[in-house]
Amino acid sequence: MPIDEAAARALKIGDTVTLERTLFGIRDATYIHMFDRGRRTRFDLRGHAVIHTAPNVKRVPPSPEHPAGYAPICIGTTTSARMERFTRPLMAEYGVRLTIGKGGLGEASKAAFQELGGAYLAIIGGTAALETTWIEAIEDVDLDDLNPESLWRFRIKGFGPLLVAMDSQGGSLYDAVHRTASQRRAAALAAMGVKQDA
Repeated sequence: MPIDEAAARALKIGDTVTLERTLFGIRDATYIHMFDRGRRTRFDLRGHAVIHTAPNVKRVPPSPEHPAGYAPICIGTTTSARMERFTRPLMAEYGVRLTIGKGGLGEASKAAFQELGGAYLAIIGGTAALETTWIEAIEDVDLDDLNPESLWRFRIKGFGPLLVAMDSQGGSLYDAVHRTASQRRAAALAAMGVKQDA
């Protein structure tokens, strides 16, 4: 990281991706303050990835190992759906290319990925301990009055593999899962003789 638009558009659903160097952590309160309350970050997010997280950290004296004065304890990913409305402004105003989270995003985000050139990378729930091992250091933090929903800059190594679950071509693994689940539900109900609405 960072990557350009062409690299983001080259990602297709089903691909796996491992990130290197820099990753930014963001969550509900961060978005609300940035986009509803007009606060700006000093970080340059152009071409970068964000991960939906509010990490468990410990304050420590700043050092080469802990340049921001924070040690990572557990940095896990949270569910993305409630942050749906922020995908487009984050991409349009700050140039973010990739979003990492759990559970996927909706139609508005899918449209933003298509129009602006981005992707959603899925991570499996319950893997916070593993994710934390991929973070070498918390390099910096902004909007830290919102802690732990600050804007975090992590130095990462081998962060992944992550699954490309939504791409810039309009592809979404979540749409495919929903279609399959709906078809199986309809077949199961029909097999039981349950009448369904058309």
